[in-house]
Amino acid sequence: MDESTLNDTTPAVRKRRLVVPATQNENTEDKPEPKAKSKPKPKAKSEPKAKPKASSGPKPKSKADPPQAEPESAKPPVPPVPPPARKPQIGDSRPAPAQQAPDGDGAGGRRRRRRGGRGRSSETATATTETRNGAHAPVEAILADQRPLELDDEQLTERRGKYRNGKPLGRYRMCVHVSEGATHISVLEGRSLIEYYVSRPSDDISEIYGNLYLGRVRRVLPGMEAAFVDIGTPKQAVLYRGDLTVASDESDDDGGSERKRAGGRRGRSVSGPAIGELIKNGQTIMCQVIKNPIGHKGARLTTEVSLPGRFVVLIPNSSVMGISRRLPSRERRRLRSLLAKEIPDGFGVILRTAAENVTAAEIRRDIERLTQQWTKISELAERSDAPVLLFREPELAVRIIREQFTADFREVVIDDPALFEQVKGYMEAVAAPLVDRIRYYDPVAERLPLFERVHVAEQVRKATDRKVWLPSGGSLIIEHTEALTVIDVNTGRNVGKSSLNETLFQNNLEAATEIAKQLRLRDIGGIIIIDFVDMDDKQQRDKLMSTLNEALARDKTRTATEPISDMGIVQMTRMRTGEGLLESMSDPCEACDGRGIQLRESLFA
Repeated sequence: MDESTLNDTTPAVRKRRLVVPATQNENTEDKPEPKAKSKPKPKAKSEPKAKPKASSGPKPKSKADPPQAEPESAKPPVPPVPPPARKPQIGDSRPAPAQQAPDGDGAGGRRRRRRGGRGRSSETATATTETRNGAHAPVEAILADQRPLELDDEQLTERRGKYRNGKPLGRYRMCVHVSEGATHISVLEGRSLIEYYVSRPSDDISEIYGNLYLGRVRRVLPGMEAAFVDIGTPKQAVLYRGDLTVASDESDDDGGSERKRAGGRRGRSVSGPAIGELIKNGQTIMCQVIKNPIGHKGARLTTEVSLPGRFVVLIPNSSVMGISRRLPSRERRRLRSLLAKEIPDGFGVILRTAAENVTAAEIRRDIERLTQQWTKISELAERSDAPVLLFREPELAVRIIREQFTADFREVVIDDPALFEQVKGYMEAVAAPLVDRIRYYDPVAERLPLFERVHVAEQVRKATDRKVWLPSGGSLIIEHTEALTVIDVNTGRNVGKSSLNETLFQNNLEAATEIAKQLRLRDIGGIIIIDFVDMDDKQQRDKLMSTLNEALARDKTRTATEPISDMGIVQMTRMRTGEGLLESMSDPCEACDGRGIQLRESLFA
């Protein structure tokens, strides 16, 4: 009886130990001790004799000796509830009732709610989730498990990159700034900011991209070729038929069975069985998040699970073998011969861009690390009840460094000592030749914040503006809507020199290069409509599309463009995995609800 009461009133126990009086009537005499308001009430009602005994009971302890034996026996289960001993002491000094505990936490309490949910701290929420699912914690990514491999002098020289006067050279630079409520990651090309990410403390509600879940199908919608899946988040996730893999009866050339997607964007225009024949209500499935929850929409799922590593991406229950197209053809041939010998049975492997010049031993170790993770995930899924989190990806900063950091980066600067040690230990295990390019930035010793030193703060402010100026005087107007993003190209102050056609053509070329940069910097995803200035010459329109596609090719995020129309309209899509830069750096206006206008109430009178 005491344990159930403690579980229901965990916030109250942290503030004051009044759980036992709530369950036992004879111990109600102890309530007036923490509250001063309870003493005047019994004094006012002095007529009945039972009331004065209750008010005078706590003062003389001799009268309360018989009933105090039970509170002492009930106190032992109280201390294990709050893990740190200091929390009950701090809570005892607060006179607020238990129901006001979540409201009194301020901004810090809001961050804890993001992870624990409903006012619970992260530790309590994690413990509750683990207890509900059989006391099993989710599998964490293995970042550094073994010693770095021994490389010869030639391999070390090739992998360390270029140096000049003892300093590393590179085209890019990454700066990581850790603040109280978020982690900011900026990627600079020279001095120009090209990518910017904002990561809140990793939680199990909004920052879930890449996590694996054992979900339960709640509702199948045949008319939408989709299904809602409960993965334990406040909003149910959606699984489209195009992201659902089904077992294939056909065998490939190597004789291995593979799982193929049902096909199609959002399950449109596909042949084969309907989604209602593949999954049923109440069915348990293993799924992975490929898009974070955005606004009122839940997360997007896929059943084609993949585990990313430093050099490879492991795909269980598949026979896929792929190599990044960004690698040169000669390197692709070398890696293909190495990969054919290292692929384990029942797994597919894709080599990443970071696998350039790596040895077979490094590929083998990365595959072994990922297969070990998959074994733990499979074992956890067998002994857990849906919905449950099976695998949690590391922090965004670690993921970006894992996927992007190569010899092309001259340095990675981190101003947080804990994150610096974590990243350094990870790189020592997987890419030891690049460890000397990771540097710790001490704001106290430098006497200037990191982002002010590298001039990132002012570039971020410009990246959130509605208007972007082009070098020749033209401008871009970027407008966000719920369904798509519209970019309007204007000549502005660009009056040209020779002819109108040449002026419009050069202005559009500048706009195409800048648009690709802004899409990458602002992390704009979804449907994008670009309105270029009209041009009559077909060759100029083809040249414009070629320039736009070349600029978009430098972005690692997948994009798809349609040919330019006679009216100068370009339709394109860019993969979206989460909220963009503008949404992560701003809040909607409370007065206009984000519309940017206010109606004149006097005109409606």
